[in-house]
Amino acid sequence: MSEPLKKPVILNVETVARSRLFNVETVSLEFSNGVQRVYERMRPSSREAVMIVPIVDNSLILIREYAVGTESYELGFSKGLIDPGETMYEAANRELKEEVGFGARQLTFLRNLTMAPSYFSSKMNVMVAEDLYPESLPGDEPEPLPQVRWPLNEMMALLDEPDFGEARNVSALFLVREWLRQQGRL
Repeated sequence: MSEPLKKPVILNVETVARSRLFNVETVSLEFSNGVQRVYERMRPSSREAVMIVPIVDNSLILIREYAVGTESYELGFSKGLIDPGETMYEAANRELKEEVGFGARQLTFLRNLTMAPSYFSSKMNVMVAEDLYPESLPGDEPEPLPQVRWPLNEMMALLDEPDFGEARNVSALFLVREWLRQQGRL
């Protein structure tokens, strides 16, 4: 049996850039074998985020939203930051109302995901929303978000859609499929 890995020692952390959403830091490390390296990482605000997979009438509800990073419209699930003082369930319901125009009587937490943990510390809580009812809240989106309803029995065909490629959305799709299978609903 191999020995457990020993975490590197952090020698120094320095903020080299700051934006409204992120800090970019250099992190000087020393590994257990004595090798030293300097890495860069992005640190978001301390808030985690939620991604909500709404299910209604045997369909998933997705939205199309502009992604400035890829300069394209992406098909995906509703998501947003958890506000200070909110639980992940409250944040999920608020984001659902803001982006999709529904509230949920039932929210189920599936998993907390990290994204590019080698240089980014963001965490996303994937949740399923069911027993939906119409309710809207004003959001911070600059334009309306078109909805796409996708049949549950064809959910994996989303992988063939060229604008459904963001890793968190793909991960959420697999998590929801497994969750539905465990419940005998697929």
